[in-house]
Amino acid sequence: MALFEWTENLSVGIPTIDEQHKKLISIINELNEAMKSGKGKELIGKVIKELLDYTKYHFSKEEALMVQANYVGIESHKLAHNQFVKNIENSEKDFKNGKITVTIELINFLKDWLIKHIMGIDKKYSSTLIEKGIR
Repeated sequence: MALFEWTENLSVGIPTIDEQHKKLISIINELNEAMKSGKGKELIGKVIKELLDYTKYHFSKEEALMVQANYVGIESHKLAHNQFVKNIENSEKDFKNGKITVTIELINFLKDWLIKHIMGIDKKYSSTLIEKGIR
């Protein structure tokens, strides 16, 4: 059973972004399953790397749409993105160096951050993008 599932409450009304958010949820669920089933360090490391790479990809696409729409809140949004990427990079480094293991606390942090981010600041830009015809 998945840790968490996509619901329409998480929709920002922009299909490409919604699909990217669904992919992030899927990766977090995959990381949770790998951790719960005691998969090897190599597989967990691979999933963390996938999460980091896809997060960077998603954030770059989201920020490009905000630039296209001249969204006024882009700078604070980028700061939130940069901080999250740093957190994942630090977790990946600590995991590779054996300083941390993937725990339910880390998984819950990822899940909670994504939900709060989507429901909070992502929903703030969606009306601007939609008004500008960006879908």
